[in-house]
Amino acid sequence: LAQRMDGDEDLPREVEVPPNGIPDGAQHITPAMLPLVTLSQAQIDAIVARVPGGAANVQDIYPLAPLQEGMLFHHLMAEQGDVYLQDPLFGFDQRGKLERFVQALGQVVQRHDVLRTALHWEGLDEPVQVVWRDAPLVLQEERIDPDSTLDAEAQLRQRWDPRQIRIDLTQAPLMRAHAMRDEANQRWLLLLLIHHAVLDDTGMREMQREVLSLLSGDALADPPAQSFRHHVVQARRRVQDQQHEAYFRERLGTLDEPTLPYGLSDVQGEGRAVGGATRLLPGSLSTGLRMQARRLGVSVASLCHLAYAQLLGRVSGRDDVVFGTVLLGRMQSGAGADRALGLYINTLPLRVSLDGGVRRAAVQVHQDLAGLLRHEHAPLAWVQRCSGLDAGVPLVTALLNYRHAQAQTADAAGVPEALQGMALLAGEERSNYPFTLSVEDLGAEGLALSALVQEPA
Repeated sequence: LAQRMDGDEDLPREVEVPPNGIPDGAQHITPAMLPLVTLSQAQIDAIVARVPGGAANVQDIYPLAPLQEGMLFHHLMAEQGDVYLQDPLFGFDQRGKLERFVQALGQVVQRHDVLRTALHWEGLDEPVQVVWRDAPLVLQEERIDPDSTLDAEAQLRQRWDPRQIRIDLTQAPLMRAHAMRDEANQRWLLLLLIHHAVLDDTGMREMQREVLSLLSGDALADPPAQSFRHHVVQARRRVQDQQHEAYFRERLGTLDEPTLPYGLSDVQGEGRAVGGATRLLPGSLSTGLRMQARRLGVSVASLCHLAYAQLLGRVSGRDDVVFGTVLLGRMQSGAGADRALGLYINTLPLRVSLDGGVRRAAVQVHQDLAGLLRHEHAPLAWVQRCSGLDAGVPLVTALLNYRHAQAQTADAAGVPEALQGMALLAGEERSNYPFTLSVEDLGAEGLALSALVQEPA
């Protein structure tokens, strides 16, 4: 949820975060320097051996946040490709503008710990993330194949299709930059590969804001809003709270059947057989939803969750449905978390009964979403064990992501000169869930829906 719900005053307080024990210029890292993880000297040495520059280039080592663990699991399970590898494509009318964009992006990478992070898991009891002190973003130029029937844009996207390729998660930054000359359209193309394990939607927007600020000649605030290690400590400490187990057992303990829209149950999908569609809702419908939300004393997000539950009930043949909802994950992560880069979001199950009236159901959904916020860092895999489902039966097969976004305009009159001649050409979302709906709240512009549904075999 990209907004606060009632009951924020009951959210847990921050926990103390131990300081990083690795001094600048350290030539050797010992277990005593790592207060957030338990590693043997041999394990530390093996990790350091894979970092360019060795120990002197290791700034910190700490565990993964709950959702990062889930993304790593899907990465390791996939036979090819990576469903969490994002691939925005940009166009530039000059090579120099492309290079300045990549240089600015590299500066942002150096500013933020999470963008200089690599993941390690081999030979470890649990995976860790390793923050490099220096993680340069390298621009790789691609040559067009003159014998291909595809144009430059199609060639570049096909060559680095996340459905087919993956990046090495042990090497920071978890970002790659590929450029190609598009002679037919007199432009340069830039394809970025960015792993979702280090950036959520809020972080992506903040990263873009910083890049555009640098290109416009503006100075950036110093230091960055917050280190990602702060969030990791908050999230992992609260997972141990016994109140989590009591809450989810009370909500899910009687659940004995999953909600399977259209019978879809594969949550290990790799994003290759998924169809998508996007639609802007009519203005009258968006306005009507906001009026109804005010009349009922609930949020528009709550009404959208109820509508999605009703949809799932129809396509699964159930009047008691469970689906995943994306939580912003920043409510309990301390000052500055609203602007921090990193993966803060989490997915948790929402159970909705459809056998009552709409008014009562809307109020109940609103209250249940507020209740989920108090447990926003609980790992979904751990929550599944609190349900009455048999092992191996997926708790969540459908996902709703309600988020606030800014409407895009085509008016370039107010664009600074340094930003002219640049355009975002394409960017595709993917999900391992077979049935996903994103609701974009565009404020005065209304609501937009984006659906991703697994295609039949």
